[in-house]
Amino acid sequence: MSDPKRVAILISGGGSNMLALVRDMGPDHPARPVLVAANDPAAGGLARAAGLGIATAAVDHRPFGKDRAAFEAALSARLEAARPDIICLAGFMRILTPGFISRWEGRMLNIHPSLLPKYRGLHTHARAIEAGDAEHGCSVHEVTAELDGGPVLGQARVPVLPGDTPDDLAARVLEKEHLLYPAVLRRFATGDRRPIRL
Repeated sequence: MSDPKRVAILISGGGSNMLALVRDMGPDHPARPVLVAANDPAAGGLARAAGLGIATAAVDHRPFGKDRAAFEAALSARLEAARPDIICLAGFMRILTPGFISRWEGRMLNIHPSLLPKYRGLHTHARAIEAGDAEHGCSVHEVTAELDGGPVLGQARVPVLPGDTPDDLAARVLEKEHLLYPAVLRRFATGDRRPIRL
């Protein structure tokens, strides 16, 4: 078997999707985690990753103000040091510039809480309820310069139930995210880009 692909995971909060990815990366997996990085030093996922023996890095975006390129240069330095083959965005709440994306394009994945191309951007659960959708879900896609617009590599669906609040729907979608993202990464790490449907 060839050497496992090196995976860096970017987070902004508690890192539940990061944990789902890491826990799936066992001895039989074609990839392994080499770095968990966050744009918020207080992100709970950093301590959780460190507790699992994974290297961590915090690059606080706030001191950079509106200078996104400078923030991304600092983030890139930490990523380059870890030499990842794949970058997984897992609840990373910063919009990345085309310059950063082009450096990693074809090797960067994101999970988004909607059935893309519907509901790019924020507040996806409320938008699905307001639209009267019968189903909602999540998508894993390659990251391109178009926000939430890259090729979709996997989707999982959940029903929208009568009386659902955005929080109700978000909780059910999150359960599917924790199944979908590891399944897509496992396939992507072998060079297989065929979409997965859960």
